[in-house]
Amino acid sequence: MMQNIILKRNNKLVNGTVNLTGSKSECNRALIIEALSRGAVRVENVSDAADAVLLAGILRKNQEILAGDASPDNSEIENCKSDIVDIGPAGTAMRFLTAYYAIQQDEVILTGSKRMKERPIGILVDALRVLGGNIDYEENDGYPPIKLKGGFKQQTNQISIKGNISSQYITALLLIASSLPEGLELHIEGDLTSRPYVEMTLAMLETAGIKHNWEGNVISIAKQDFATTTLSVEPDWSAASYWYAIAALADEAELFLTGLTPYSLQGDSVITEIMANFGITSQFKDGGVHLKKENKPIARREFDLKECPDLAQTVIVVCAALSHEASFTGLETLKIKETDRILALQTELGKMGVKLIEKDEVYTLDCSEKFIPDNIFINTYHDHRMAMAFAPLALVLPKMEFENGPVVDKSYPAFWTDLEKQGFEVEEVEVKG
Repeated sequence: MMQNIILKRNNKLVNGTVNLTGSKSECNRALIIEALSRGAVRVENVSDAADAVLLAGILRKNQEILAGDASPDNSEIENCKSDIVDIGPAGTAMRFLTAYYAIQQDEVILTGSKRMKERPIGILVDALRVLGGNIDYEENDGYPPIKLKGGFKQQTNQISIKGNISSQYITALLLIASSLPEGLELHIEGDLTSRPYVEMTLAMLETAGIKHNWEGNVISIAKQDFATTTLSVEPDWSAASYWYAIAALADEAELFLTGLTPYSLQGDSVITEIMANFGITSQFKDGGVHLKKENKPIARREFDLKECPDLAQTVIVVCAALSHEASFTGLETLKIKETDRILALQTELGKMGVKLIEKDEVYTLDCSEKFIPDNIFINTYHDHRMAMAFAPLALVLPKMEFENGPVVDKSYPAFWTDLEKQGFEVEEVEVKG
């Protein structure tokens, strides 16, 4: 049985307070840093996002094994040691653990969900092999599952990697850099996609005592020890983006999102600037951010989302709901996410007559045939952001049904509950899978 969500909203007035979970992006980086530090670094405010919980559990078991604390009759720990680590749909965990296990001594197979086996890992594996990693593909070249066979011996401290691929590959290498016997000199080829995520990684390493040098397209990190410190995970700006979208589609909105600051490491905090175009003001006070809707014409027609691709679905859906025929660039990485997010957006927006047209990597909305259906069924494609990006449409559509409601657990487990607290009608329905 699968659980769908039926979502309705009787009015377009939104007012309330929302407490957000910790950032999945920050938390997953912090957990790897903690594991590599061997006790020097401690993580506070661990996210309850499913990906973070899974990664924390895997790393905790691995540390118990390394410390000799694993109980012989603990099958979970023995399975973790003996061969297979299944990360399900957790893309960040797959990339980060590939680098982490590449420099460990034990043999392990990293695998995941059916979709995970379709998401490329070859660029990262190639880089790790050049460094000295001993890695084989178990099924298809360039894709998980992979076998990491231990016995890492560094062959070089210089590698090159394309900048227009997922920033998670680059982050994975930077996270292990200071633990390499010769450190790392990482050369980035071409333009860097999702630069804020790389900057987040380096800032968190800096907090943990790891110095770096970034000149031009080269990032250098010498071998060095982690400092004794605590990394505190901020609330999730990606989760906040859905509340900005709700405010943008409301007639009147006043929301308070707790814990957020204007000095975030998270690139998705740029949502404050993006949503200002839709009349949403952000005032930081009282230990969070106050959102308020001010009715104003939307002037901006072009959005470059190269540095914040996780906001793409949110912004595009808001524009479609408002019949704002904007164009979007920087969406190249969306095709290799939890699903092909471009195709998913085109398919689901098409259910209300909106087209997302691609030409030379520029995507333009055509709302000329848009209509408001009495009810609409949204396929989520096992992608948490498809569910959450489309949910604000309940402010403009009479009735919505979302396939696989629990998909939001990946990054924001309380999403449907928080919507209900803010006056949305949320009904869970069991359907045959």
